[in-house]
Amino acid sequence: MMNWDQIYEQAKEWVYQAGAKIRLSFNSTLDIETKSNANDLVTNMDKEIEQFFISKIRDVYPGHKILGEEGFGDNLISLDGIVWMIDPIDGTMNFIHQQRNFAISLGVYENGVGKIGIIYDVVHDELYHAMRGKGAYINEQSLVPLTKTTIRESIIALNATWVMENHRIDHNLMIPLVKAARGTRSFGSAALELVFVAAGRVDAYLSMRLSPWDVAAGAVIIEELGGLVTNLRGEKLNFLAQDSLFAAKPGLHQSILRDYLKEGKW
Repeated sequence: MMNWDQIYEQAKEWVYQAGAKIRLSFNSTLDIETKSNANDLVTNMDKEIEQFFISKIRDVYPGHKILGEEGFGDNLISLDGIVWMIDPIDGTMNFIHQQRNFAISLGVYENGVGKIGIIYDVVHDELYHAMRGKGAYINEQSLVPLTKTTIRESIIALNATWVMENHRIDHNLMIPLVKAARGTRSFGSAALELVFVAAGRVDAYLSMRLSPWDVAAGAVIIEELGGLVTNLRGEKLNFLAQDSLFAAKPGLHQSILRDYLKEGKW
């Protein structure tokens, strides 16, 4: 029988160790490369931290599978078994330019069901974490269950890429939502924006395209607090492909989906 408490504690320990490695890099010169385009950046630290996690997981849990952003894990065609989904530095551009507003994101899933979610805001030393059925926490302080709110009272975290003219999304569909909300924010890290929903710092988060490792950990944390995490069509997330993302407080999720997103071709 799988000892999930052991995996949970082990994963948190590894995340803290990885965070310490990242902090030590702040005074070093980074090796920066581009991936899909000039703004899709990766550093030597992204690669080193992912390889750090993979080494630890392979050593202690050799039967587990790994899905990582930098491609050092497994090529998966299913989520059968136990799968670790890792973003070693979510918000790499922020990491490079600001040395803040980035996070380590680690989710552990069993047969497609989220069991553990851990997101570490390295600079602020804030560890957001949850194990299914055991509550969600920031460091050792319990996060309170999410409560209903209205769109008029909401702060929405919104990925700004929707304003690009060449984007496949019709940005005009989002304008009524932005006007209806109390305000919008953009932080440049999906992991942080998800835990800000969990902590009540924002009320909802929308993004047009994310990968499984961007959202796996945050989804566990938000759902443990009663929030909802789907794509922009209101469908269950597919953790084997890129998709849109919509995470929000209960009630707010349903009302935004019904009143603002239903006409979109997401």
